[in-house]
Amino acid sequence: MHSMEFSTASHSALNERTQHLLRTLVERYIRDGQPVGSRTLARDAGLDLSPATIRNVMADLEELGYLRAPHTSAGRVPTARGYRFFIDALLHLKPLDAQEIEILRRRIGQPVRDGADLARSVSDLLSGFTQLAGVVMLPRRQVATLRQVEFLPLSESRVLVILVLNTQEVQNRIIQTRRPYSASELQQAANYLNAQFTGKDIQQVREALLRDLRETRDNLNRLMQTVVEMAEQTFATEPVGEDYVVAGQTHLMQYADLSDLDKLRQLFEAFNHKGDLLHLFDQCLQADGVQIFIGEESGFEALEECSIVTAPYTVEGQVLGVLGVIGPTRMAYDRVIPLVDVTARLLAAALNSSNEFKQYRP
Repeated sequence: MHSMEFSTASHSALNERTQHLLRTLVERYIRDGQPVGSRTLARDAGLDLSPATIRNVMADLEELGYLRAPHTSAGRVPTARGYRFFIDALLHLKPLDAQEIEILRRRIGQPVRDGADLARSVSDLLSGFTQLAGVVMLPRRQVATLRQVEFLPLSESRVLVILVLNTQEVQNRIIQTRRPYSASELQQAANYLNAQFTGKDIQQVREALLRDLRETRDNLNRLMQTVVEMAEQTFATEPVGEDYVVAGQTHLMQYADLSDLDKLRQLFEAFNHKGDLLHLFDQCLQADGVQIFIGEESGFEALEECSIVTAPYTVEGQVLGVLGVIGPTRMAYDRVIPLVDVTARLLAAALNSSNEFKQYRP
């Protein structure tokens, strides 16, 4: 995991002139997407240096692992290490202007139905501003607390379960039972569960029921047998929903760096399977402020040509989720980093002031 802090030891080997040339090369490559040759670098850097000197510096930077030479060109491009050094030590951020911040604030502050709706809105916003993929992890709810459970008989040994969680969230699910149950049997089972477990979190309900009741299953009366079966199926898994929302993946197709079909296929599969990204975002939940993963730093093959810029968002000091931008390593970090940072702060402000999201409060 990498934050925006850096160690002076990590770049002490590079003198000021070398750092200036590296920054100039990275900025040029981000802007144009073409390998940078010594003549271009000499012209852009504005230093009174001979082409031979510049070639020597570029060769040194390549040897140190900051640059590489693509096979088809005499120019150089940054490596993940080159980008990391550029971001940590050389980057000049471009703060958002007041008008952009106001647009973000207005859009994030618009009424939404639920957490997923909010996440979609913010990921669209990030994608629209950057022309890259915007990603928003849904607000992590507080522990799911059981308020009420109801069971309604359906046909053929199926039961509709109505779960009321926390203060207002209602989930419906259909379970298949071992035998048909009458409405009165189901009502008795629901009455028992509500009397015993209202106000407890789902994890506690599941553990208590499945531990204690299984141990004495042979001696259970008919009511408790019904309770056990209903509870086993109702609380077998945590209530689930979407984990995060991605917008603007198709923007990534316009970048030559990612236009290889196999790379794109891998990337879109990573978005669809979600496990890899979710693991990465889970790491960011523990982080303070903006985190940046460049190429192989993410640890996932599908993202080796990409960079991910993330920031956590909070309610009352508690981290609820993470948002970010995914794009090619050749992204405009000077603009993306402040955008992600400001968006996370504005989303936190909107959640803190909104009555609609009381269920996300810690």
